[in-house]
Amino acid sequence: MAFTEQQYVEMSTKLQQVKEEIHRFIVGQEEAIDYTLFAVLADGHALLEGLPGLGKTMLIRTISEVLDLSFSRIQFTPDLMPADITGTSMIERTPDGKQQFTFQPGPIFSQMVLADEINRATPKTQSALLEAMGEKTVTILGDTKKMAKPFFVLATQNPIEMEGTYPLPEAQMDRFLCKILVPYPEKNELMEIMKRTTGAQEIDLQKLMNTEALIEAQQMVKEVMVADEMLEYATDLVVATHPERSDALDEVKQYAMYGSGPRGLQSLIKLAKARALMNGRFHVSVADIKSVAKPVLRHRMLLNYEGEASGKTTDDVIDVILEKVQQGISK
Repeated sequence: MAFTEQQYVEMSTKLQQVKEEIHRFIVGQEEAIDYTLFAVLADGHALLEGLPGLGKTMLIRTISEVLDLSFSRIQFTPDLMPADITGTSMIERTPDGKQQFTFQPGPIFSQMVLADEINRATPKTQSALLEAMGEKTVTILGDTKKMAKPFFVLATQNPIEMEGTYPLPEAQMDRFLCKILVPYPEKNELMEIMKRTTGAQEIDLQKLMNTEALIEAQQMVKEVMVADEMLEYATDLVVATHPERSDALDEVKQYAMYGSGPRGLQSLIKLAKARALMNGRFHVSVADIKSVAKPVLRHRMLLNYEGEASGKTTDDVIDVILEKVQQGISK
């Protein structure tokens, strides 16, 4: 192991300070903050789903400020074009009178990109994110350009008002490391939000990390150890999402149309490692895997007609899987 136990403890302490600093501005939303930070530490992308006005955009902006990352926001609309995201080459006149193509980079060339209401853009525009998210490059007129490092796409979508929206295709949903649900705040949280946002006092956030420190944290996450028993347990959870298997759980057979693929298992391990680091450990525990199972798997399972008609959610099915799948026990 390249990093010492002391370095893991120090990094965990720093990350807890980052979280506390975010909480100076963001009220509540404990899970949303945790899982978004896990996704950043795991060098992945996250999809945040919640009703308007719950602070999804402000949360992402706050994280980018505390981590001192370059930030850009793209408001997705039906008339947004791929070039509006990636940028384009424009003809410019040089001082000696000649003409040449000059690339004007789009907002995707930032370290943290907020794709706001991503399901309001057309599939053609949504797909412009695919290469950037998967390969961390963008190809424009045959010229491949690398993204900033580190690079994250944090997208938001509204679960209601489906008119004029374009649901993300499964291939693009799978690119997101996790799907985070942003709930309504509690009464006491609402009162605190009002105090912080309607008064004269302004909150100045401290930049507690920088690019170099974040890249070091990401490397530490990669080196968190995963015992064979933990890897087998995570694999069992992913396999249990497949309804076509002869040994599938009854609830999965009844309500699920299809389950998670290999990328789901990769995401499960990555997020579990990030959670372990946040808690000052250099090994993954069962609690880490169980904690991140819903954010990782909820957008990688599709319910069938019976599941939807019964009012079930993918979280309900994942709850059954977590309850019935134990280490070394598939049924």
